[in-house]
Amino acid sequence: MKVKIYWTAENTEVLLNKVHSALEELWLSDFIQVETTLDEELKNELNITKEPALIVEEEAIDFKDTIFEWIIPEDEELKSMFISIIWGWESEWGCAPGWCGSGCSC
Repeated sequence: MKVKIYWTAENTEVLLNKVHSALEELWLSDFIQVETTLDEELKNELNITKEPALIVEEEAIDFKDTIFEWIIPEDEELKSMFISIIWGWESEWGCAPGWCGSGCSC
């Protein structure tokens, strides 16, 4: 899995540090690659209109989406997002107790 941060804004460093911190706290920093990008094709593909934008990409299931745009989420929100993504992909892409995501057979 990759986390990409599309940026030209000044507060990108804050978001980048928060993402790294959340991944370290969850022991995921060795498994999730984080990078910044100024790729205009990616920006257009995902219809990013405000920066910074946090993008999650997983090539194994052909998934790419903008998760946060123009905000710096709280630390707990970032950690919760990563847990949800990992849990969802590990549980057949979204099936979890009490919740059914897209692509599952619940």
